[in-house]
Amino acid sequence: MAAERIACLSEEFTEILYHLGEQDRIIGISEYTCRPPQAAQEKRVISQFMRADIAQIVALEPDLVLGFSDIQADIAAELIRRGLDVYIVNQRSVASILEVVRRVASLVDRADAGQLYAAELAAHLDEVRAQAATLPRRPRVYFEEWPKPTITAIAWVAELIDVAGGEYIFPELSRGILAKDRTLDDPREILLRKPDLMLASWCGAKFKPATVRRRPGFAEAAFVQQDRLVEIDAAIILQPGPAALTDGVDALHAAIAAVAREMGP
Repeated sequence: MAAERIACLSEEFTEILYHLGEQDRIIGISEYTCRPPQAAQEKRVISQFMRADIAQIVALEPDLVLGFSDIQADIAAELIRRGLDVYIVNQRSVASILEVVRRVASLVDRADAGQLYAAELAAHLDEVRAQAATLPRRPRVYFEEWPKPTITAIAWVAELIDVAGGEYIFPELSRGILAKDRTLDDPREILLRKPDLMLASWCGAKFKPATVRRRPGFAEAAFVQQDRLVEIDAAIILQPGPAALTDGVDALHAAIAAVAREMGP
């Protein structure tokens, strides 16, 4: 039986359900939900990302709670102890994001629509990849998720940088599941990889290029001297859902393409 009353602890589930036209099933959303815009006006806030109003969620009597990763494990455990059905997904790659789209659709008996939606998202990635193939070069890209400690890109971001026409400089770290697995011991490791462009999404905090310029050794780096430090809105790249595969990859491509054309063949 399809879930009729769904509590969404992370934005991507809300975006998927709205796209499928199944928003009436949603009884609660994350405070950080901004896609689609109307969700914040229409739906009750029941959680932040790492905290949730357990009593309120229980009182709303959901027949399914959707959450993301180990970060929401404590919330999930408490809700399970309260007798609720909880479904936690751990998507950290482009392929797994597409799979989550299909799974969520299946949970509301919309499997065919989910397959179509995933195919549309994949087709958009193919379009961006084709555009990237026309660039005169592939700039070397560093992506920073947080400054202190210095946390580098998670897998889906690194993959989307590749789709968008860049060469990500820490591919081995992007495979790390936890933030600590993607943390640099010394930010000067970035300089050794000689990026042409720095992209940053500081988990919702405002990116401050001046703090990067003040890091030891960074003032002399070519990407700093040429002011190739670009902020990507965290809402469109750090949510492991449709946003990253649409507006997120488009923003990455725009930044990468500008540098590629500036650098030339």
